[in-house]
Amino acid sequence: MMLRVEKLAAAYGASQALSGVTFQVGAGEVVTLLGRNGMGKTTTIRAIMGLLPSQGGRVTGGAIGFDGTPLPPLPAHRIARLGLGLVPEGRQVFPTLSVEENLIATARPGRWNLEAAYALFPRLRERRRNLGRNLSGGEQQMLAIGRALMTNPRLLILDEATEGLAPLIRAEIWAVLGRLKAEGQSILLIDKNLSAVLKLADRHVIIERGRSVWEGPSAALAAAPEIREQYLHV
Repeated sequence: MMLRVEKLAAAYGASQALSGVTFQVGAGEVVTLLGRNGMGKTTTIRAIMGLLPSQGGRVTGGAIGFDGTPLPPLPAHRIARLGLGLVPEGRQVFPTLSVEENLIATARPGRWNLEAAYALFPRLRERRRNLGRNLSGGEQQMLAIGRALMTNPRLLILDEATEGLAPLIRAEIWAVLGRLKAEGQSILLIDKNLSAVLKLADRHVIIERGRSVWEGPSAALAAAPEIREQYLHV
């Protein structure tokens, strides 16, 4: 397995946020983290990427490994260099840099370069000289995905991939993620659009109150209305 998370525990100050998250992501797999708001999904992503300290948090137990390399206590920049690319919640594009400057700011050599990013998102080519702060929400999300891909990650992580986007933009993002999956890109994904993730993902992990409580393939989740009602309220 490429990514292994075992009995992960994490806290913000005296508040325990995670107390037993376990899952894996294999090469070429698409895996989702599902659950209601505040259950620990984003904290799990922050722990994987080494971002908890910047949020006043810390890993307090368990293990995270990427191709056998333990991630905590590595700093975030070293974790990224191992081949993990993040599309963060809220997009977090550089507001005073142009689209093109955003794309190349953290780029690393590999298949994904400017031309490949522009081919994936033609709108970014049209807006390449616009500042990040002047883009629409959908364009910022395209930019955030393109920027993450320009690091040429082995594992692409997206936190709230389509939240708050217009339906047409959401459809475009899902089409792009489908293409990436078909090309063998490993993806770890958080999103509330259950119908879309059921079509895209290989497996799903449900997190409830800081613990992983269910895991299975799309067919199993689609056939379990009681699980969806209990943990996802859908």
